[in-house]
Amino acid sequence: MTREHIADTYKQIQQEITDALEQLDGGAKFVEENWQRDGGGGGRTRVIQHGAIFEKGGVNFSEVHGKLPEPIRKSFGVEEDEFFATGVSIVIHPNNPWVPIIHMNIRYFELNDQVKWFGGGIDLTPHYVDQEDAKYFHQSLKDVCDTHHPEFYAKYKAWADRYFYIKHRQETRGIGGIFYDKITPQNTDLSYEQIFDFSCDLGRLFPKVYSELVNKSRHKTFTEQEKNWQLLRRGRYVEFNLVYDSGTKFGLETNGRIESILMSLPEQANWFYNYQAEPGSREEQTLSLLKQDIAWV
Repeated sequence: MTREHIADTYKQIQQEITDALEQLDGGAKFVEENWQRDGGGGGRTRVIQHGAIFEKGGVNFSEVHGKLPEPIRKSFGVEEDEFFATGVSIVIHPNNPWVPIIHMNIRYFELNDQVKWFGGGIDLTPHYVDQEDAKYFHQSLKDVCDTHHPEFYAKYKAWADRYFYIKHRQETRGIGGIFYDKITPQNTDLSYEQIFDFSCDLGRLFPKVYSELVNKSRHKTFTEQEKNWQLLRRGRYVEFNLVYDSGTKFGLETNGRIESILMSLPEQANWFYNYQAEPGSREEQTLSLLKQDIAWV
């Protein structure tokens, strides 16, 4: 397994996902832009906008290399400064408030033959939490995790609960999912090839699980109040991505392409001053479920 093989496979997964999402939307097509990074490497950004289902979405592939910035090198605690990184990242913002936002990322990072790891995850951000959808989503993740390691789901679900937490709001971004970083044979008891297979299975789960969720709710009607709530929840999404998201920070600190880095942001979002949900409302119910450590399955 070479880094070239990993990159080529991730690029194929990007293709599979964009094909599936175009079919799911049924109207809009992805616009592709190939880009080069100053310092080494580049990527293939694909963005879909103003579709029948998707207001804005991006599926980004990158394969970059070069000098590791000093702050990141120090945070990793390494002496080497030549790095290689490749991955696929996805964020989809739907038009309909009843269809959830979804994010996925699979990535590989390498300094040398001894220092290399995989990271990634997938999480769901419903504007209105449907507990049946939450159970289906988490069970699908657990099934993939259990295929590769009996401890993965519980460990990486807890990691996601901690990671996708908006500290200044004291709420989770959504209903979580799984998140993992810097996993190696030393901390998983799996080979690099087996960890890579896990990341690929997670990537290929994405179109299946999201199609199920989209098709369940794509035809639901919504009110202006429900649309405004969606825009408020998108604002929370923006806050997390700009304040806490490690992928955004890494991209900015390694001179990544800004349009590709910020493709995760919605086209529209709102911030209502001192919003208070009405007692007993669906909005209040959703806020009550934006908590860590909920056992969905």
